[in-house]
Amino acid sequence: MMRASLKTLFLITATAALTSTFSAKAQQPADNHVRTPNYALAERFSQKRIGQMVFSTTVQPHRFRDGYRFFYSWKTSDGIQYYLADPKAGKVTPLFDLEKLAMQITEIVKDPFDAKHIPFKELRIDPKDDNYLTFDIRSTKEKVDTTKDAKPEKLVYHFRYKIADKTLTYDTNDREDKYPGWANVSPDGLTGIYMKNSNLFYMDTLNMRKAAKDPKDSTIVEHRITSDGFKEFCYGTDNYAGNTVTDTTERVFPSELVWSPDSKHVAVMRWDMRPLKDFWVINSLTSPRPTLETYKYQMPGEPGPHGHMYIFNAGDWSSHTVKINAFKDQEFSFQTAEPTVNDEFTDYYGRTWLGDNNGFYVIRQSRDLKRLDICHVGVDSDSTRTVITDRMNTYVECRQTRILEGGKKLIHWSERNGWANLYLYSADGKVIRNLTEGAYHVDDVLAVNEKEGYILFRACGKEKGENPYQLHVYRVSLQGGEPKLLDMPDMNVDAYALEDGKYFIANYSRVDYKPASALFDATGKKVCDLGEADFSLLFAAGYKFPERFKVKAADGVTDLYGAIYKPFDFDSTKVYPICDYVYPGPQVEANNISWSRGFTRTDRLAQLGFIVITVGNRGGHPDRSKWYHNYGYGNLRDYGLEDQKYAIQQLGARYPWIDLDRVGIHGHSGGGFMSTAAILKYPDFFKAAVSCAGNHDNNIYNRWWSEQHHGIQEKIAAGDTTFVYSIETNPQIASNLKGHLMLVHGDIDNNVNPANTIRVVNALIRANKRFDMLI
Repeated sequence: MMRASLKTLFLITATAALTSTFSAKAQQPADNHVRTPNYALAERFSQKRIGQMVFSTTVQPHRFRDGYRFFYSWKTSDGIQYYLADPKAGKVTPLFDLEKLAMQITEIVKDPFDAKHIPFKELRIDPKDDNYLTFDIRSTKEKVDTTKDAKPEKLVYHFRYKIADKTLTYDTNDREDKYPGWANVSPDGLTGIYMKNSNLFYMDTLNMRKAAKDPKDSTIVEHRITSDGFKEFCYGTDNYAGNTVTDTTERVFPSELVWSPDSKHVAVMRWDMRPLKDFWVINSLTSPRPTLETYKYQMPGEPGPHGHMYIFNAGDWSSHTVKINAFKDQEFSFQTAEPTVNDEFTDYYGRTWLGDNNGFYVIRQSRDLKRLDICHVGVDSDSTRTVITDRMNTYVECRQTRILEGGKKLIHWSERNGWANLYLYSADGKVIRNLTEGAYHVDDVLAVNEKEGYILFRACGKEKGENPYQLHVYRVSLQGGEPKLLDMPDMNVDAYALEDGKYFIANYSRVDYKPASALFDATGKKVCDLGEADFSLLFAAGYKFPERFKVKAADGVTDLYGAIYKPFDFDSTKVYPICDYVYPGPQVEANNISWSRGFTRTDRLAQLGFIVITVGNRGGHPDRSKWYHNYGYGNLRDYGLEDQKYAIQQLGARYPWIDLDRVGIHGHSGGGFMSTAAILKYPDFFKAAVSCAGNHDNNIYNRWWSEQHHGIQEKIAAGDTTFVYSIETNPQIASNLKGHLMLVHGDIDNNVNPANTIRVVNALIRANKRFDMLI
């Protein structure tokens, strides 16, 4: 959806909820019910002000060539510091003497700097020698350029810093031109492929660097690979139906193109978008006239794009077609190789296929997503070999495949037993063993150490008594067995594995615990702490953490998890209206697990005088059982509403300061859809809803989200296969409205088209209902 101003949406939500929702009670005599918004308190914690009070919350490592050592920055209210971490030595040391460095730079550049204000640009490890760092400092002095008609530019000093003895050298010469961002560059760095005018072209290194410096350089030599591409049948693009199809003379990165590791072959996808119909929005602000913006958009049940795959020989650019079709309107995608530490020392980007020089792997799925194949394609073959199959009666999801022993074995992620687990396969498609098993969710593989025979992976739901969404890092043997927890309990961990998984960085937090980072080894030993977020300014401003809670779903059995956001001037003797901030899933829930600056939507709304909650619902999130995730399959409008209502009722019974006569609900996109559905489905319970950019009629929302999560029927008849889609929508129940509804939508939203909201508006008007709307 088009991004709306958070501040605008916040003001809309607050105004609608507090003035429209409860205006009838606002005229009553004063009592212990909170009715007056505290705008000053809300403004104190705006997104901008949070950014001035909270700085670093995670470590983002820059690795050296050994794959273990790294440097990182950490900012607090005392300024920014740079650190060198050495896992093998078990220590972290300052990378710079910033006071000394600031004085050195000041002497050279002649602009004043101090230790807290050194404006590093492009600070990185020198790709030619990782004993050095390089960075740029832009001067206030203009560069002397004798070139005719040269535009004034600031002089840039290019510094080289030796880490061991902290010596600094510099020059002001122009740097060697980098590779252009539109080139999909071969692993050897010698050839870059790009799309132009819907076809594929290539350049060598010299010409790519020329093009990076001046795309209009008349001496650039480019070579055509294909000539039959056209606007709706391009080479190297994906099949996402929301993309605007363009026929441009500009060079574009071909995202669906992968190289062989030896740079001798290229595999390319080509999607025929002609079966897709046009969709439109009107840009009212273009000059001199409003503009009709047209784009391809596939709605549920409509004919889909047709995919083709080709393999090119990068020597003579001959090609052949791969026969990959197995299902009508199928989808397929390349699997790509895991990036290595050496990739971080190149100034170009290219995609390399998962496999070896002789072949690669692709994922193939039926349109109804109930059938998934992992296939192998040989570079000299025109056909595919199915290696692994997964089948479900709802939909099958997949993760990146890992290859072991040079391709002799595969690690495959699957939910075939109702939980996400890892399986070890032979290259001929036979299951060797389960690597993990049990009633928990494996999220992803962080690293594979073949030499020592183990895997690092992240999973949730394994630690009893914890919030099942909290991710942890585990180690398991390639022989299988019980995984070992490697990080701290009762935290949500976002991890980054270093070389071969011998060490990993854990960025950890909870919704009620400030973020911190630490370095662990593969045995679970904490090597050292890396940083802790500085909340001193935030706490001084009066900030208080949200509170976690657990309730039951409407079935009385399933546990649901959420967070309560109270006003920071909360008074337990008063009674507050409650606002439920929602997103139905099924790909993610609105409920935060870790602390985030993004709480401004919930935290600030609470400061106006609300109790704000976020809580999951059955069908809302993939990180629990497959049953939980697929609960809403076939019932995409109503599946989460009963749980949201029942959760609020339980909290109201638990806490006397929650007013169940004043219940509001708010959401954006899928949350806009859900909040409107809630006030229409339970009109006597939800008294107000503010719904932004809602996909209220999923018959006209995009095929991927609607068909995957609601389901589509595949009907196979003699000679053809057809697809039937049917879903309940918000306009169908518009006549139920009793409370206060505000609808908000952007008029050039080319994802959730404004027609979704207009259809609800039409139904409300025909039902003679009053509502508020902002376009």
